[in-house]
Amino acid sequence: MMAFERRLGATAIRARKGIPFPVITAYDAPFARCVEAAGIDVVLVGDTLGHVALGFTSTVPVDLDDMCRHAGAVVRSTHKAHVIVDLPFGSYEAGDVDAVHSAVRLVKAGAGSVKLEGGVRVASRIAAIVAAGIPVVAHIGVLPQTAALEAGFKRKRDRDLLLADARAVESSGAFAVVLEGIDATVSAEITQQLSIPTIGIGSGPHCDAQVLVLYDALGLYPDPPPFVKRYAELAEVATDALRDYAREVREGTFPPLKP
Repeated sequence: MMAFERRLGATAIRARKGIPFPVITAYDAPFARCVEAAGIDVVLVGDTLGHVALGFTSTVPVDLDDMCRHAGAVVRSTHKAHVIVDLPFGSYEAGDVDAVHSAVRLVKAGAGSVKLEGGVRVASRIAAIVAAGIPVVAHIGVLPQTAALEAGFKRKRDRDLLLADARAVESSGAFAVVLEGIDATVSAEITQQLSIPTIGIGSGPHCDAQVLVLYDALGLYPDPPPFVKRYAELAEVATDALRDYAREVREGTFPPLKP
């Protein structure tokens, strides 16, 4: 009988509270393999794929079919990583039943857990999904799906509101929470008060984990947010390689003549 490797589960991630760990996005098979080979075992298939992979100017056009397709590619190309998948805009706002149906579709595509944006206002959605047996990661602070409809991508500093959101998602059953664009002092307090791990993005160094968008970290997407550290400039490498290919074709040196 074939033995299957067990993937990292939500319970094990929750137990990492207080232990720093990396999270990175991935959207396709080649980069998913790179992520796991690098020893990163928590992967987010984010709806940021709308920006970095599909050419949209926001995440709003991304739909559930997109998320299922990209989630499947990442899951099929990894073996041990826990794969979190975003519930896209429009897939959970209408009610708890719709939220559960959407989460089930992502799990059928291979998701180990699902993520949705919002605090107090989505507490019932989180509770319903968890009650259906599906682990949930929450997301508070800057909410990219609706940022253009509200205050934009401005840093969040309202301590009382953010703490209320954090407590609501924890009490609703989320096993971790993304803190995006939150003042570092406030994110430190949230991290200290919650019993679940906080995953920071642009929220300072005091979160339990950090997440970056893969294409930002690798230099594949222009004009990343100011908090991003670019660990490589792969766009330059790829452009130079393609320039060499084009030159050799034009010169007639590729493919080489066989002796």
